[in-house]
Amino acid sequence: MAFEPIPQDRRRQILKVIFISLLLDLISFTFILPLFPKLLEFYRKLEPASSHPDTILNRILFGLNTYKQSFSRPINNRYDIVLLGGALGSLFSFLQAIASPFIGALSDKYGRRTALLWSMVGNIASVALWVAATDFRTFLASRVVGGLSEGNVQLATAMAADISDDKQRGATMALVGACFSIAFTFGPALGAALANVSTVAANPFATAAGFSLFLILLETVYLYLYLPETLPASRANGSASGTDVKKESTKSSKHARTNSHFILNLTHFTFILFFSGMEFSFPFMTYDLFTYSSSQSGKLLGYIGLVASILQGSVTRRLHPLSVVKLGVVACAASFFVLGRLTTERGLYGAATLLAVATATVVTGLNSLSSFEAAEASYQELAKADFS
Repeated sequence: MAFEPIPQDRRRQILKVIFISLLLDLISFTFILPLFPKLLEFYRKLEPASSHPDTILNRILFGLNTYKQSFSRPINNRYDIVLLGGALGSLFSFLQAIASPFIGALSDKYGRRTALLWSMVGNIASVALWVAATDFRTFLASRVVGGLSEGNVQLATAMAADISDDKQRGATMALVGACFSIAFTFGPALGAALANVSTVAANPFATAAGFSLFLILLETVYLYLYLPETLPASRANGSASGTDVKKESTKSSKHARTNSHFILNLTHFTFILFFSGMEFSFPFMTYDLFTYSSSQSGKLLGYIGLVASILQGSVTRRLHPLSVVKLGVVACAASFFVLGRLTTERGLYGAATLLAVATATVVTGLNSLSSFEAAEASYQELAKADFS
């Protein structure tokens, strides 16, 4: 299926809707990042093992302690919160990996708009559970529901691909990357600030969760009112004929490729495997090494987002995507080296600057390379592959 061009005014309007909705979604999503250490500490104090040995939280902690004792040099108990946070982060990502291919398939069958709105229903339920999470069991349920329904970024990427030709896709991927950077500039700091406002005694994080819910509801209404369907009619409900597929397959075979999609995807996977782990555990590390509060962690994450935003608007958009990826990988490796030998806050902010460079470059560059390597017919499948 060849790209079906749309008027530029309409394309700009759709991109505006995608950008604003994605920004609202990511700001809401990043609220919780600097809060995790204190949040988990709150639940552990609320449900001590001595008086609540059979709760889900203490069963998980028992499993983690068993895991710690399996090492020849057991891990110190002070890292319990870090391990618990890592387990929750892995659970969320694992559930997202399971659900995303199904969300992608549904978006191909019933349309991007329909799939996105149903995904938003799940997001609303997830954040509503966080608002009501006066115990760890409810908070865990919110993470499970959130992981199973989180498909907004991938759907936004697919929608942007639907309305972009080969020449426009690089800039479009940069736009999605800019949303991440802007969200990380404001989301964590705002979430940390709201966590200091107590409105519900039984859940000290209800104010941050409530504002996050407000943003998700606002995004849902905005999408319902202004987002049109972007999936080409020839692809909806699998309506492309065998003849069309054959013709497009022949056309795609003529598209010269200089990089293997397998290599690009493997590079993407390898980078995300290590980078996302570091990104998620960053607040836990600052909590353990420097006893950072939620506000201090939010400030640090905001600094990373600000630097990444500046780089997105200056360096990333001007360099060739391959150079962007190389720059980001080197910066990421350097940041890991610095973090492994961290002793001062000055070193922490130096490592954070390097992480910001990686944030602004690698994923955006890889997405752009993939878009350049894909023929018009195969790019829709490439966008769908981002779900996994």
